Amino acid sequence: MRTLIIYYSETGATEVISQVLAHYLNADLVQIHDMKPRSGFKNKLSASFDAFRENKTEIYPPTIDLTNYDLVYIGTPVWASKPTPSIITIIDSLNLQGKDVILFATMSNKGGSSTIERMDEKVRARGGRVIESFTVKTKDKGSNQLIRDAESIIEILDLKIYK
Repeated sequence: MRTLIIYYSETGATEVISQVLAHYLNADLVQIHDMKPRSGFKNKLSASFDAFRENKTEIYPPTIDLTNYDLVYIGTPVWASKPTPSIITIIDSLNLQGKDVILFATMSNKGGSSTIERMDEKVRARGGRVIESFTVKTKDKGSNQLIRDAESIIEILDLKIYK
């Protein structure tokens, strides 16, 4: 069973979690890049609005061929208690028919469960089967703590059984 991790990361926290997962689960990684500027106060405000409204955005890569993968992880930061526009855009472009999917969200404080619920709805609408999900709080945590958190999640949820 081949595994792919698809993620978007603005501050680097989701990227750290994704890299740890890829390392321990022998998975391939694809980072989604939002082509719209998202840094700076004005752009962050616009980003939160786009997330709340579930506005699509231009992304790279625009879609991903999942033919060779049985298991797909999809990870996003939480923006306005929603998945990021780039993750909404990529999910809507994927053929998830017959794929097992594990969802994860990184968050400063709250909104993770509503983000996972919305991603779950979108994945199921695309034919995917969500088999697990988790959230990671990132506030005031450096890379080392995020790595330890990801390692703990792999053990607690026994994610290695899916590879």
